Amino acid sequence: MRNAPILGRFRGGYVAPAVLLVAGLLYAPFLWTAYLSLTAYDGLADPEFVGLRNFTRLFDDPALLTSTRNTLIWVVGTMVLPVGLGLLVAVLSYDIRGGAWFRVPFMLPYALSGAGLGMVWSPILSHDGIANLLLGTDTAYMQEAPHNTIAMLLVWTWQQLGVNTLLFVVGLQSIPKAPIEAARLDGASGWSLFRHVIWPLMRPLTAVVVGLALVAGLKTFDIVWAMTQGGPGRNSETLAVMMYRETFVATKYGYGSAVAVLLTVVAGLASWLYLRRQVR
Repeated sequence: MRNAPILGRFRGGYVAPAVLLVAGLLYAPFLWTAYLSLTAYDGLADPEFVGLRNFTRLFDDPALLTSTRNTLIWVVGTMVLPVGLGLLVAVLSYDIRGGAWFRVPFMLPYALSGAGLGMVWSPILSHDGIANLLLGTDTAYMQEAPHNTIAMLLVWTWQQLGVNTLLFVVGLQSIPKAPIEAARLDGASGWSLFRHVIWPLMRPLTAVVVGLALVAGLKTFDIVWAMTQGGPGRNSETLAVMMYRETFVATKYGYGSAVAVLLTVVAGLASWLYLRRQVR
């Protein structure tokens, strides 16, 4: 007990290494990116300070409007389709015989990466692909906007459905049995039981799942780059793809950093508004 004040006096030093590590890995790169967004930099010569010129050019760029539209489609889609269908599969397969085996096919696609999804689905959805052959149609799934974004969103839903189902099953298993049994004794069943008892008890978990989907939709990159590379004509680009293209393909590091800063601000603001609403 005599050493307690000494330990308390130096408690900041105990967490300092972890704080410095986080600062070095997260905050320092962001500050460097923010600085580059104010420069003209091609990765070779020294950065030339240009002020807000990159942001002025960015907001005049027609590609920004297209990327923002596609990103919004991704955000809404990821918050509705994988989450909603995952909840549906979890509820239908919960507390029934063989429910775990019923969920297995939905879990398998999650083992694939975004690049893997592109390799699997690109030939299927191409103009002369398997989908048109089986359906007897002549649809250009990946050529026209926003149909190509919606097609990729459905592929993303196919992959993410399993993990959302698993999260909701865990949430269902954590619900106390007493309220459900009491509701059943009062005559509640089916949709009434789910709406008035199960769903309110699952709201904390649902808030987490929707929050993860929100962030995933904002930073969508790998599946888009693997399937279309933002094309044709940049009509399926998201903000993350636009950032990558301008930075590493066009080697406009200053302009690409401006896109990265904009995406970070949008993601941070959206997350803050969502969390604030959930706290309320």
